[in-house]
Amino acid sequence: MAGIDHAPPPFFKRGPAPLALLTFYIAISLAIFVVDLRFRSLELLRQSIALIVDPVQRVAQTPGSLVDYAAGYLQGMQALQNDNNELKHAKLTTAPDLERLAQLEVENERLRKLLAVKEREKAKGQVAQILYTARDPFSRKVIVDKGQQSGIVAGQPAIDEAGVVGQVTRVFPFSAEITLITDKDQAVPIQVVRSGQRSVVFGLGNGQLELRYMPANADIQVDDLLVTSGLDGVYLPGFPVAKVVNIERDSAYSFARIFCVPVAGVENFGEIMVLDPRQALPPAPRKPPVAARQAMSATA
Repeated sequence: MAGIDHAPPPFFKRGPAPLALLTFYIAISLAIFVVDLRFRSLELLRQSIALIVDPVQRVAQTPGSLVDYAAGYLQGMQALQNDNNELKHAKLTTAPDLERLAQLEVENERLRKLLAVKEREKAKGQVAQILYTARDPFSRKVIVDKGQQSGIVAGQPAIDEAGVVGQVTRVFPFSAEITLITDKDQAVPIQVVRSGQRSVVFGLGNGQLELRYMPANADIQVDDLLVTSGLDGVYLPGFPVAKVVNIERDSAYSFARIFCVPVAGVENFGEIMVLDPRQALPPAPRKPPVAARQAMSATA
């Protein structure tokens, strides 16, 4: 028979060797990688795939996001309820002291009027949100969300709930730059609360400050609190500035090296208050010379 002498088809069809296939695929992958890295030829394909896959990823993440949102919402409600209860308790606890404080303020104001003592300036200002830090790594500056449209001007001091933060140094239409007291270009006149001594504290640029021009035998101790003296006409007196952490005394030098840390959260992000500029005091009336007074009295 003519049809019996041909060979049957092989049971397994043999192709290229596995090592050859692996080498071929590696070469193709490297070529595509080099072409894409040099010419960005697959950027459109990559964006198209990401555009198609993104809705799928969002749908896949939806159940987990809903569970997390529900858990966060319940935890937030519980925390809010606890905070509300604590605030109510604190309000009841401090109500007698607040009532007495209001009465003492009224009495203090009346006594000041009786003694004809000049009333201290009141701190007024507006709250601003810190947006980000300045791009200069060698400076200590932050940008806030209030600017010229809010009436901010250069020179206004900035504080937080703990103490002095810095001073407005540059103003933009919708933002302002505040230089922190830890910056190398900042100096704040201070007064030591315990001893009453006055001096100037300078920023070191590393998050600390240095109290300079203090004699080596000055009455200064660790943990002394420094507050604004108000002599510069910028800061109101009495705001906490820094606390002494280290004192280096050397008899070979006339001044001691006194290092401090700021009391306020100058390196933290949050909200601060930009105080209104201090009002300039009216000039005191000048008395006429003695000869002029004598001539006026003689004329009279």
